[in-house]
Amino acid sequence: MTTRRFTRFRRGPVPENSDASEVPDNGMCLSVFLILEDPKRDGAVLMGRLDPSAPWFEIGALGGARVSKVSDRWMLPSSQLMLFESPDDAARRIFREQLGSSPVTLTGPAVFSDPSVRKGEEDRDPHWDIHFVYRGRWPSSAVPHAAAWKHLEFVDVARVKSSEIARSQGDVLELAGFQLSP
Repeated sequence: MTTRRFTRFRRGPVPENSDASEVPDNGMCLSVFLILEDPKRDGAVLMGRLDPSAPWFEIGALGGARVSKVSDRWMLPSSQLMLFESPDDAARRIFREQLGSSPVTLTGPAVFSDPSVRKGEEDRDPHWDIHFVYRGRWPSSAVPHAAAWKHLEFVDVARVKSSEIARSQGDVLELAGFQLSP
C-alpha cells in the first residue's frame, strides 16, 4: 500500500508518521465559479472577456501576467477564496464585485477536485484545484453591464472553441457537465 497523505496540512516539515501533510509542491487553489445560464437558451452561459484595467488582483486573484494571458479568452465570473472566506460568501462577493449585482438564486456548490501536472514539473506534486461551482439562471436575457469586463454575453459553450476559453474555466464547465467544442 502506498503511503497515504491526507489533506490535514501544517506549515513546515511534517514529522514522519504524522497525520498531517505539507501543501502540495505546486500549491493548491480553492476557487468559486458562477455558471449563470440564459433563461431562454439552454447551454448559453454568462461569460466575459475581462477588462485588464479593472482591479482583477483584488476581485479575482489574477495578477498582471495572468490577466494578460486570459484577457482575450472567455471566463466565468469567478475568484479564488480569500483566506478563511466561505464559498457562499465568495459567491456573493463575485456577484457584487464582478457583476455589480445582487445574487440570483443559486444551487450548489458542486465541488470538484482537479489535480494537474504542470509541463516540465512532472517530478513534483501536481497543482491541486478545488472548485466550488454554483449554478443559476440569470433573471433575463439582458446581459449585465459590469465595469470589470470589456464584454459579457451568454456564450453557447458547445459552439465556442475550447481554445477561446481560459484554461481552468473550460475545465470547470466540463466538470459541470457541459460539452465544449474541440
